[in-house]
Amino acid sequence: MSSELKDLIEYVAKSLVDMPEEVNVNEVEGEQTTVVELKVDKSDLGKVIGKQGRTARALRTILNAASTKLKKRSVLEIIE
Repeated sequence: MSSELKDLIEYVAKSLVDMPEEVNVNEVEGEQTTVVELKVDKSDLGKVIGKQGRTARALRTILNAASTKLKKRSVLEIIE
């Protein structure tokens, strides 16, 4: 199991939020797709989603690029 994707999302998320100690990233490995679950403090939810979901989209783009490089498929789930 590769934790590179998990570490990447965790690093970026912790850089965005006010409460980095509350950032929790979980990687669920499926047969074809890896689901990266991101959980942050309720007060920081807006920061990782961004205006009109722009930050969340950017996080997904970064994850997509990294997983393509690793020849994997992955999706980012932001958990409330």
